[in-house]
Amino acid sequence: MMILLRLIVFLWLTSIATSKRNSKLNIILFMADDLGIGDLGCYGNTTLRTPNIDTLAKRGVKLTQHIAAAPLCTPSRAAFLTGRYPIRSGMASLHRVGVFLFSASSGGLPTEEITFATLLQQKGYTTALIGKWHLGINCHSHDDYCHHPLNHGFNYFYGIPVNNIRDCKPEHGSVFQRGIKMYLPTMLQITWIALISLAVLHYIGLLRISHRALGFFFLMAAVLIGILLFFFYNFRYLNCFLMRNHSIIQQPWRYENLTQRLTEEAKRFIRRNTDAPFLLFLSYPQVHTALFASQSFRGKSKHGLYGDAVEEMDWSIGQVLQTLDQLNLSMQTLVYFTSDQGAHIEEISSSGEVHGGYNGIYKGGKSTNWEGGIRIPGLLHWPGVLKPDTSIDEPTSNMDIFPTIVKLAGAQQPTDRIIDGHDLMPLLQGTALHSKHEFLFHYCNAYLNAVRWHPRNSTSIWKALFFTPKFSPEGANGCFESHVCFCHGNFVNYHDPPLLFDLSKDPEEKHPLTTETEIHFDEILHAIQQAVANHTQSLATVSNQLSLKNIIWKPWLQPCCSSFLKFCYCNHESQENKDLPAA
Repeated sequence: MMILLRLIVFLWLTSIATSKRNSKLNIILFMADDLGIGDLGCYGNTTLRTPNIDTLAKRGVKLTQHIAAAPLCTPSRAAFLTGRYPIRSGMASLHRVGVFLFSASSGGLPTEEITFATLLQQKGYTTALIGKWHLGINCHSHDDYCHHPLNHGFNYFYGIPVNNIRDCKPEHGSVFQRGIKMYLPTMLQITWIALISLAVLHYIGLLRISHRALGFFFLMAAVLIGILLFFFYNFRYLNCFLMRNHSIIQQPWRYENLTQRLTEEAKRFIRRNTDAPFLLFLSYPQVHTALFASQSFRGKSKHGLYGDAVEEMDWSIGQVLQTLDQLNLSMQTLVYFTSDQGAHIEEISSSGEVHGGYNGIYKGGKSTNWEGGIRIPGLLHWPGVLKPDTSIDEPTSNMDIFPTIVKLAGAQQPTDRIIDGHDLMPLLQGTALHSKHEFLFHYCNAYLNAVRWHPRNSTSIWKALFFTPKFSPEGANGCFESHVCFCHGNFVNYHDPPLLFDLSKDPEEKHPLTTETEIHFDEILHAIQQAVANHTQSLATVSNQLSLKNIIWKPWLQPCCSSFLKFCYCNHESQENKDLPAA
């Protein structure tokens, strides 16, 4: 009898412990980099194998009009984490460069911005970012970490703080080479004209220049050129490093088994937190160039190295989902999958192999606000809560994840700022039939580029574009000559009146409407212009984090695990990641 009583007490206590463990929802957010919506089987692809991602769609909800808040990495990710248009946080550039390129820049996600990780952390969640950050590191010194993930609500960080670009991988070319070719002739012309002008002024007696001053001028020019050559020659060592929390563990990082290492880190994090609620943001460097794939996946897809990388990323997601199943956590975990923007269609290797993705039927790609640049995958899976095999055609935004998971975690949204995202749960569960986004504003860097309007009780989704990029060469679907499309000046065509499309009938944006083809043309544009005016009035003046002074390389901010004399080289990657299991 006593044994039976003890067994009953034990089962009762176990039940209480299990109940406590399951009292809060776990959240896993998967984000790919530069993945096209047309790269996935669940969005129509028939040649790439993405069974694990497709399973999320089959067993959960697929969003067909899921929109990135920006068509570039840095502003899109800032919007995702804060639920706010990047223009509100100063994470939108007024210049050509719209992302952070260097680890030793002073710009980044401002400390006063509140991420969903911060709010969940305050509610007892253990939070981790594994993979790509790309929202800054330091402000004033090489170790103040003011923009670091650990200063924005994450308890744990393992990944790359800046970006994976071609310059990080030997023999994969350079993203700077084309830019240097564009600007070097102009710089040389300006220097030559300045020298000739000084010589003429000196000769006619209007300006006396000593030989010492002229020598100093040439010395400074030589030093500047030397610094630039040193920086670009050693770019891989200075910018392409792997961190664990605040420590650099590989500089430069090794591409061998990198996706597998990120996967193992994610699985370990989940196993460490089975008894407490957790938020895991697994932010893949794939499929941004430079492309890479583990030996187990190399040469296995039908689309070269790009396809290999996509299929390895799908394998990684499967490994994480399998871990949830093994730990009996699937039923209490919300899983979300997306990309930060559309595919970078201009990515072609030096050998002619396509290294960019596929945006399906949609026009344009990364860096543009054509649908190919901003329409992204949106998959949500939560067994027992979200109805399987559901497709939602209403406009939604990657900013919506912020209010959705904040509310699910029992946290309160900030009341001292505008949150542009909306809670997705009513739409996901079918209690609401229409998106709360009547208007969505599409920025190209800091310039308002387009507006999407979904009128209440209407099937039409209007989109007005105020300017569009000049594709090159003529007739192409992207800016192949400059490698990326820019947002202002001679790089765009301005439209007055704006180009107007009804995306519900013309998702490919092939046929701009006119007063002859749309009887409500003027009324639609008037409503959009009024929405723009209201939106503009809601913007506050903030410091621009992507100004030239904030994005340039500052040697005193350079993170370095050894010394400049050793070219910042180290490999402190722990032994636990050296012998990874075969894929």
